[in-house]
Amino acid sequence: MARLKTHDEALRLRLLHRAAATVFDRGTAALSLRQLAADVKTSTTAVYSLFGNKAGLLSSLYEEAARLFVARLAAIRPTDDPAGDVIRLGLVYREYAIANPHLYAILFSDRSVQRPSESESERPREAIETYRPLVDAVRRGQQAGQFSPESDPEVIALSVWGTAHGLVSLVLSGNEPPGLAVADCYERALGVLVAGWRVSEGEVQGFADVP
Repeated sequence: MARLKTHDEALRLRLLHRAAATVFDRGTAALSLRQLAADVKTSTTAVYSLFGNKAGLLSSLYEEAARLFVARLAAIRPTDDPAGDVIRLGLVYREYAIANPHLYAILFSDRSVQRPSESESERPREAIETYRPLVDAVRRGQQAGQFSPESDPEVIALSVWGTAHGLVSLVLSGNEPPGLAVADCYERALGVLVAGWRVSEGEVQGFADVP
């Protein structure tokens, strides 16, 4: 049956953002299609028409969160300073999280919201797309002599991602130490980490051997 004109993209996005807020606040178990429809002032039929069922809604929710994040990362165009690009990607990561805490949680924190067609051993395509720009920037940095060529670019990217995720999580969870703000150290922390990866693995081992 053809989708009604009122079941358009605008309604789909309103439903997704409301669903994201519900999942963020109370978890996926609290997500009711009937209540979601009532909250957005539409019919349950519209929800089923757009998403099929609850699993389809959760799948679309994850994909929308990833789509917006990838689009934000894509705004950072590669420059002749790949190490600087890595830091800029980290800044965009924080901006997305602060502006879209519900979608950020869906994408990086809530393991229950995954594409149902994917097994646990497979990485969804959307997850790969969110990580690729960072890995690509590191590889360009290695080619430009800005990062140690001995290191795995994915390991370097993971260390940057982990630092960004940890600091952002402190903000979103309200766990910043009293009198301190992540915003005051975030960019510098990324800069110090990036600078550290300029050191060769041999030099790092030498540091570890110092008593």
